[in-house]
Amino acid sequence: MSDNSLDRARYDFKKAMQEITAYKGRGTELISVYVPSSKLISDVMAYLREEQSQATNIKSKTTMKNVTSAIDSIMSRLKTYKTVPDKGLVIFCGEVPRAGDQTRMVQYSLEPPEDIPTFYYRCDSSFFTEPLESMLIDKKSYGLITIDRKEATIGILTGSRIMVLKHFDSLVPSKHHQGGQSSVRFERLIEIAAHEFYKKVADHATEIFLNKEDLQGILVGGPGSTKDFFVKEDYLHHELRKKVVTPYFDTGYTDESGLRELVDAAKDTLVGIQLTVEKEYMQKLFKEIRKADGGLSAYGENDVRRTLEAGAVDILLVSDTLKKYRVTLECGAHTTVATVDDPEAKIPCPECGAQTRIAAQEDLIDNFFETADNFNTHVQLISGDSEEGDMLLKAFGGMAAILRYRLG
Repeated sequence: MSDNSLDRARYDFKKAMQEITAYKGRGTELISVYVPSSKLISDVMAYLREEQSQATNIKSKTTMKNVTSAIDSIMSRLKTYKTVPDKGLVIFCGEVPRAGDQTRMVQYSLEPPEDIPTFYYRCDSSFFTEPLESMLIDKKSYGLITIDRKEATIGILTGSRIMVLKHFDSLVPSKHHQGGQSSVRFERLIEIAAHEFYKKVADHATEIFLNKEDLQGILVGGPGSTKDFFVKEDYLHHELRKKVVTPYFDTGYTDESGLRELVDAAKDTLVGIQLTVEKEYMQKLFKEIRKADGGLSAYGENDVRRTLEAGAVDILLVSDTLKKYRVTLECGAHTTVATVDDPEAKIPCPECGAQTRIAAQEDLIDNFFETADNFNTHVQLISGDSEEGDMLLKAFGGMAAILRYRLG
């Protein structure tokens, strides 16, 4: 698969999960089926037929009808598979409310990004999504420690998110005015207090990071030499020391803002971490925009689509929180294509103002992926959890482009 194909698969999986978790049934009639790769399709079909037989005992005729219909639909879907996909298969199906007293059946068939360990069947008022939710998380992470003699903060960088896990105030005295033997004694007391502080920070780091899966490394920063002393004097657990990234990083602060400084200072080290990738692309876009003629940049849907369809876009930047649709509208006299927020809203014809019907619709980001593939354009999704993603959505309508060349 190309990079775009992998990114699109991740996006479609995340989008489907958001839709699935939002559905609520009117009764216990939403069915979730998890099938591991080791399970035979014939065994799953036999299990579903037994569940369908049991469903005939449901007292509510409406619920009984909806459950048996959903099982029928799932079995029809399973018949299209000769074997279960390598990582398993998950099917969600059931009747969900529409306007008034009406309902409609929804069905999703997902091939998950990670293995499904066991077979599971559940019929409830909502779809059972917990086993899949952890698969949405970017599990690559870096531990973060900022430290000086006054305070320390422990955090973690996961995907695009920086989270503070623990903050410490040291209470180590910074100055004293005693002389002679008192000076020596107070110096020793200060060093003892500092030692206890470093040990406390290290113990919490061990508790937080030692057994954390997918921890890629630990970044250590601070405004002076304390960070070097903290690591080199072996306060950290020996297994954590192996993960400390060198060199250590200078930061002006050791609180939450210090963690952000640390990530920025270490950006060349964090190759492959989503936050760094997003920052680099957005900074490249800003560099072009700041040029007198706008440089090799485009933003806003009209300009982005025009340059994209001309093959002039090198990198397409799209916010993954963009919720729009590309629709084909027909009114009888005209057929037009437009981008809309709600495909179920009444949309007048842009040509004559008559009422239209939607002949076709597609998620806008999926539409961008398809167009980009025609011109070997790389699509970079920008997370809505990052500052860059928030800026892209609010300042540029959720889409911008870095061009190969300017169009006339």
